[in-house]
Amino acid sequence: MPISHAAQLIDGIEQANALYANLKHEILKLSQLSIIPKLCVILVGDDDASHIYVNRKIAKAKEIGIEIEAHSLEKDIKEQDLLSIINAANHDPYINGILVQLPLPAHINQHKVINTIDYRKDVDGFTVHNIGLLNSWMDCLEPSTPQGALMLIHSVLGADLSGKKAVVLGRSLIVGRPMTTMLIRESATVTLLHSRSVDIEAECKEADIIVSAVGQTHIIKAAHVKPGACVIDVGINRINGKVVGDVDFETVKKVAGSITPVPGGVGPMTVACMLSNTVKACKTQQLSI
Repeated sequence: MPISHAAQLIDGIEQANALYANLKHEILKLSQLSIIPKLCVILVGDDDASHIYVNRKIAKAKEIGIEIEAHSLEKDIKEQDLLSIINAANHDPYINGILVQLPLPAHINQHKVINTIDYRKDVDGFTVHNIGLLNSWMDCLEPSTPQGALMLIHSVLGADLSGKKAVVLGRSLIVGRPMTTMLIRESATVTLLHSRSVDIEAECKEADIIVSAVGQTHIIKAAHVKPGACVIDVGINRINGKVVGDVDFETVKKVAGSITPVPGGVGPMTVACMLSNTVKACKTQQLSI
């Protein structure tokens, strides 16, 4: 018998807007102390998608009261010149956060660039220092995409994820591995799947929570999903000019208990959490809290 119910739609735009409202309130309180959060945004090259992402981040930052120092650099910039800009921002007491838009041109060592950022200003949460803190379950600036995904999970499953079985697809440093750490910290039982994993469908079918971040169009289908499961789609794929996720949304929504759309799910939360990290960094640096 076909399943006829429709999953609860997890609206990332609505929840990001709620987070922005809270951030505006926090920034207003800081301004009364003559403190204004400031974010340094660095874009290298002329990639159209990167320009779109950066412009969205800058617009949202300004909208909630964060000051911006923007650097738009030529794609053939020397690595040392880029590192010099980052080091200047590291030592500028008025700059609280540093964001280097990825990917970088091939001639630049991305790992070196990221880890030149002062971890206290690393609003993406990508430095090895912040990754180490996260894996030690210590306070840090956490990667914004899994941070946002976790907030969406809590919004439908509540604060306590103890004992929930979660499957994370993808083992990247940006999403998969930190997402796994965060879910374990929440006392969920977590399985991390990747390109060498076997019987992915059977593993997913047992999960209360599925987080897919592999970048493969519609890799998660209805057959992968346990009825009532929470499905978080982090995938961004483009087909004929249309953005779609890793999840076959139209079929999975008939089985899942809750599901994020693409676009409009995790993406808006990623930007909101990065700006939340900026405000957090500002408070830590300026108020020592």
